[in-house]
Amino acid sequence: MATPIRILSSMATKALLADLVARYPAAAEVDVELISVGGVEAARRVEAGEAMDIVVLAANVIDQLTGKERLVAGSRTDIVQSGVAIAVRQGEPAVDISSEASVKAAILAARSIGYSTGPSGVYLAKLFDRWGITEQIKDRIVLAPPGVPVGAFMAKGEVDLGFQQLSELMPIEGITILGPMPPSIQLMTTFSGGIAASSTQPDAARALLDYMVSADTAGIKQDNGMEPA
Repeated sequence: MATPIRILSSMATKALLADLVARYPAAAEVDVELISVGGVEAARRVEAGEAMDIVVLAANVIDQLTGKERLVAGSRTDIVQSGVAIAVRQGEPAVDISSEASVKAAILAARSIGYSTGPSGVYLAKLFDRWGITEQIKDRIVLAPPGVPVGAFMAKGEVDLGFQQLSELMPIEGITILGPMPPSIQLMTTFSGGIAASSTQPDAARALLDYMVSADTAGIKQDNGMEPA
């Protein structure tokens, strides 16, 4: 049996990659193993030299790993763009998120605010600093550990207002997604793939990455709350 193509990704693209792999035209001939963990953990595993074929992470992380010669130079392939959405626990009243001012007001009024350690969480922390509200809300922030969706805390009633990549909120039961962040403060993250320097089958990895950015996959990406890059 052929060695499977190993893909390591962050949780943000887990469902998308599973769908793409399932619909890969060569799926009957090619075995693919998908491993999805927190983004920080994924980068650590790549830096540690773990054997894999494809790495899918935020574009800036792919660039960093390429610079450290953990990924093949020139192999970066931009797959999707993903925005941040806002959610509340199912059954809770919806709040106005139509503008930057209304989102800020909702945050100040919330008993607890949840976000992740990923790109969206880093961005939100900077946004709160820019608004000058970090000290005011710091005791109400619930930071989801790497690999754990913010929605899980909302569903249990531990977070009133949650922020995360739409793709990570969509599968969670027990929450209501209010919609995307308003355009003036939206963060669009590009998730890219790169071929690992440790890959023993770079040609097969390249073929799979080429499929992931083909026009045929646009609908799959949109179904997962993302847009083609």
